[in-house]
Amino acid sequence: MVLRYQIILIVITLLAATFSISNVSAQSTSDSLRIKNASWRTTRLSREVVWRESHFDTLFGSKQNINLIVLKNRRRKPQIALASAGDSLKPTSWFGEKFGAMVALNGTFFDTKNGGSVDLIKIDGKVIDTTRVTGNKLIEHQQAAIVIHRNRVRIKFGGNQSGWDRQLGEDNVMTTGPLLLQDGKPHVLQKNAFNDNRHPRTCICIGPRKQLILATVDGRNANAQGMNLHELTNLMRWLGCRHAINFDGGGSTTLWLNSVGQGSNGVVNYPSDSKQWIHTGERPVSNVLLIL
Repeated sequence: MVLRYQIILIVITLLAATFSISNVSAQSTSDSLRIKNASWRTTRLSREVVWRESHFDTLFGSKQNINLIVLKNRRRKPQIALASAGDSLKPTSWFGEKFGAMVALNGTFFDTKNGGSVDLIKIDGKVIDTTRVTGNKLIEHQQAAIVIHRNRVRIKFGGNQSGWDRQLGEDNVMTTGPLLLQDGKPHVLQKNAFNDNRHPRTCICIGPRKQLILATVDGRNANAQGMNLHELTNLMRWLGCRHAINFDGGGSTTLWLNSVGQGSNGVVNYPSDSKQWIHTGERPVSNVLLIL
């Protein structure tokens, strides 16, 4: 009798697990179709650069607001560049205006009190900031980087060995992370609150047909709950990306545009520090990625 009872419990457990996996799989399929069939509002900022935005009433079981910048990742204009405020902090819009950019996107992680990046930044061969290592192991946003060589962006994974990013030969390097996709496969993410909880997110990926895709996901608002990094990874996969990497997010997530005559000047996402569904309220940052 006891054995029969145990067998029944095992069967029930297996059925419940199968049902749960099936539900997750069905949800994932539905979400991927929502991305595929989404009605993206599309604005051409220039001949080479397109801005796409879409609001989803249901994506990952929540409201989401996504902005994408899409361009060819090749050795032609527009120029892709990095910029740093050194030891100070400036809004993303300040960088865009100062450098006469078409697009400005917040970059990697920084010291919110004293300024300066906590991850390596190298611009035109000059090291602006180095990775600040605490403890015996590099944390996830210190284990990967974007590099720009001859106006092409590449995503590199360096692993857990301190100093790997200082050995990169490219003149423009931004260490950041975690890595999300590598050769089309999701990168293993550590289990922690930063990865598993929903927040506003910023990332970049190498997309299909040699495209470069910059993305922001709004969050911390009733209109957009944000994504955890597993959901962000899936979003990038469904957009056709083979390589993707996370930037600093949260209140830093900001996409600024300047396209004369297109009616798309200024911050176009909804920075969360304002605690309102408005485009103002940028958080000052240490560094950005620019499209010039």
